[in-house]
Amino acid sequence: MDHVLHIPHPHLENRKEFIKKHREQVNGFNNRLAVRITNIVGTMWCAYAFAILALISLPEAIKNGTSALIAWIAQTFLQLVLLSIIMVGQKVAAEKSDRQLEQTYLDAEAILQINDDMHKLLKQNHVLTEQINELVHRNTELVEQINKLICHKDKD
Repeated sequence: MDHVLHIPHPHLENRKEFIKKHREQVNGFNNRLAVRITNIVGTMWCAYAFAILALISLPEAIKNGTSALIAWIAQTFLQLVLLSIIMVGQKVAAEKSDRQLEQTYLDAEAILQINDDMHKLLKQNHVLTEQINELVHRNTELVEQINKLICHKDKD
């Protein structure tokens, strides 16, 4: 059987480069600082600390009446505590999304590999079919020659 040269699609290598770039660290001082602060503020421990800090001023807000209490809830408690809790929720959702993205990437890689293997098999099948066709053609010629010899011999 002839060796079948198979050249994988260049997109396969491009995908590998893309995922390498995607996994690289954050570059630049400002970006690293922003990520660091976000990772600190976006924790439940920070939300607990902000809640304790907000609760320190609660007695004063209650003493000053309804409008002060509403302002305390809106401006102090909600902004301090919910900010961290929302950031935690977004971080959890992003991690889940990243895991799903990674799984989708792995699934796509597997499908591309299967497709690549099928492409190789199709090329081999094509070569084998051509070889079989050539052998059948030769066999047909031999059968015709034998028939001619037999027919010629019978006439004698």
